[in-house]
Amino acid sequence: MRGRLSALVMILGGVAFLFGAADAMSAESPLIDGEGVQIVNAQCGVCHSLALVAQNRADRAGWRALIRWMQDKHGLWPLGEFEAPILDYLETHYAPAAVGRRRPLAPALMPELSTGEKR
Repeated sequence: MRGRLSALVMILGGVAFLFGAADAMSAESPLIDGEGVQIVNAQCGVCHSLALVAQNRADRAGWRALIRWMQDKHGLWPLGEFEAPILDYLETHYAPAAVGRRRPLAPALMPELSTGEKR
C-alpha cells in the first residue's frame, strides 16, 4: 500500500511540475525582444527564471564563462548549435552598461552649506 501511495504522490508531483513549467513558459518573458530571444527563453527558462538572465550584464566572454560554470557545476547540457545564437542575443541585449556619474542636482535642490548659504 505504501509503495502505491508513494508512486501516486510522485506521479502527481511530476504532473504538477509539468503544468507549472508550462505556465512558466507561457508567461510573458522579461527579456528584451530580439533575434534569438525564443532560443534563450527555451534553453535558459527550463532551469531558472528569465528574470535572472535579465538582471545580469556581461560581455560575450563573460556570458560564455557563465554558461561553462552552469555546465560544470549545475549540469547544464551542451548547447551545441544554440550556443552561438544565445551568446549573440545576450551580447547584444545584456552587455555591460556604460557607467558614469549622475547629472548634477539643480541649484535649487542643493543642500544648504553649514553657513546657511546655498551652494
